[in-house]
Amino acid sequence: MLTILASWSLCTFQPTPGHAADTRDLILAAYSVPKEAYERHIIPAFQRYWKQKTGQDVRVRSSYGASGAQARAIIGGFDADVAVLSLEGDVDQITKAGLITHDWRKAPHGGMISASVVALGVRKGNPKGVKGWEDAARPGVEVLYPNPKTSGGAMWDVIAIYGAGLKLAEQRAGKQVAPEAAATQAVDLLTRIQRNVKVMDKSGRESVTTFERGVGDVIVTYENELLPRVKSGRPYELIVPAETVWIENPAAVVDTYADRHKAKDLAEAFVAFLHGPEAQAAFIELGFRPLDRGAAAPASGAALPQPARLFTITELGGWESVSNKLFGPQGVWTKVVEDVSKK
Repeated sequence: MLTILASWSLCTFQPTPGHAADTRDLILAAYSVPKEAYERHIIPAFQRYWKQKTGQDVRVRSSYGASGAQARAIIGGFDADVAVLSLEGDVDQITKAGLITHDWRKAPHGGMISASVVALGVRKGNPKGVKGWEDAARPGVEVLYPNPKTSGGAMWDVIAIYGAGLKLAEQRAGKQVAPEAAATQAVDLLTRIQRNVKVMDKSGRESVTTFERGVGDVIVTYENELLPRVKSGRPYELIVPAETVWIENPAAVVDTYADRHKAKDLAEAFVAFLHGPEAQAAFIELGFRPLDRGAAAPASGAALPQPARLFTITELGGWESVSNKLFGPQGVWTKVVEDVSKK
């Protein structure tokens, strides 16, 4: 809990003298990756919106960290009014704990507020010649991705690798491949990449920081983590593999805590604002993709590459099934890590 609380930041308009009673508080718990989108754009925009609508100032206490760690902190008593997490499974855990009591999936886009794909970052000039997953699996290529035990982004990374293995098996066999054979090839790809993993940090943001310190040849992460950095001139390049997973990130009001703080109306308005055009434009400006996969690219930037064999978590069986299959006690990734660590 102390780690989560230490990561709080405060984003607030200063109330004018004599109007302190008109200041409302909102506690936001978010995964680490979109911190800039919230602190620089979305929270200030919401504060302006709420001030214009109600005359009230909003003081937002925001906490950023690994998605799974944030979910566990909320369940353990971190009284966030709103949870913005990397994956729906983390929101479901809060729901199962009885803290989210409404059907959060009834919101637009099934409760999702941002989208991306898993991508690869490589050093400037791509000295290792990495074009896709098989290249990242070659001996001598050092790979970074965070730890799925703490990071929702890392779970997306592993899902992308495993799903890519299935897609590559289909491609090699012309889609006439037995499911068991495809799964074997997917495990093989995941194993070869895991052997190359140099560091598994606690969160996606920490993993990017490690890469920026010069560690590793390839980082597996969200496209939106890499795109703004590449555009700003950082010394690495972005590669979107032909086989990758479509990422969607949810937001939900944590009913029990919002009710306790008498902030339910404010929390609901904030989540609704995340679905609106101003917040969506901010996400896209900072490297996220439109939630509608068929939507045109924003006028402010070049069209993003469209992966030839893009797949979704639903195609792999849904979050509950995939989570158990890959990350459970006897899961594929769990066993791969155990096997690799023994060698």
